[in-house]
Amino acid sequence: MRIVVALGGNALLKRGEPLTAENQRRNMREAAGQIAAIAKGHELVLVHGNGPQVGLLALEADAYKDVPAYPLDILGAESQGMIGYVIAQELQAELTDHSIATLITRAEVDGDDPAFQTPTKPIGPVYTAAQAEELGAARGWAMVEEGKSGWRRVVASPLPREIVELPAISALIASGAMVICAGGGGVPVVPQDGGGLSGVEAVIDKDRAAALLAHRLKADRLVILTDVEGVFAHWGTPDQELITEINATEADGSGYAAGSMGPKVEAAAYFALEAGKTASIGSLSQALAVFDGSAGTHIVP
Repeated sequence: MRIVVALGGNALLKRGEPLTAENQRRNMREAAGQIAAIAKGHELVLVHGNGPQVGLLALEADAYKDVPAYPLDILGAESQGMIGYVIAQELQAELTDHSIATLITRAEVDGDDPAFQTPTKPIGPVYTAAQAEELGAARGWAMVEEGKSGWRRVVASPLPREIVELPAISALIASGAMVICAGGGGVPVVPQDGGGLSGVEAVIDKDRAAALLAHRLKADRLVILTDVEGVFAHWGTPDQELITEINATEADGSGYAAGSMGPKVEAAAYFALEAGKTASIGSLSQALAVFDGSAGTHIVP
């Protein structure tokens, strides 16, 4: 089977942890066994998030005043290399006989996407309310409260239309490589009138990019791994209940948080409807069980 796995940010960083290199290595080391168990006997393509990392890179770039701050498309490319390296290192220790390739990937978006007018994608660290107010005023950032965790910066999250490096990804899979690609949803680019592509100030949702990639690659399954067991009805209330199966025609992401579970449900439903195959959402710690259907939420065509 050909499987596309979308790794949530908790693969490298758990909520509340400092964004240190060692924390990211340790967390990926713990996750690698689960991913390796799915990879054995299958073609595996990995997509990962980059919200905390690209936010940190933005802060570091802003701190150096001798040059203008680097735009988000360049920071997104940097994060792909950094995170892809960490993932590849830890997976290689589990899958010593596999060839693993990390590919900096671009995703084409529509320059007129309405998402540019309504930022929803959280990036960077968590701030207190006072810090968020100060940063919003000083830098013009849009800030949003994330439950009880605190406040984060949000940026535009346009829908991906095409994966620019799709032919290269396909060639690597055909060669027998496990491919780590479309990190952070891919570097967002728009076509130019005279030809070529130009980067834009945005971060693409990695689950939506993973769903598009899975469809274009004719994958047999899409597995979205995060830090919760799956999709819950009445989330955050005493009556919350895990939904084990949803028909894609009835899956409505608007009923869930725009910056977290909403895009996951929408991405899973897109893949199930377009590819006619099952997409699954579940916990990284139960990755193999989510894959075999005994855990998580499964969106069926």
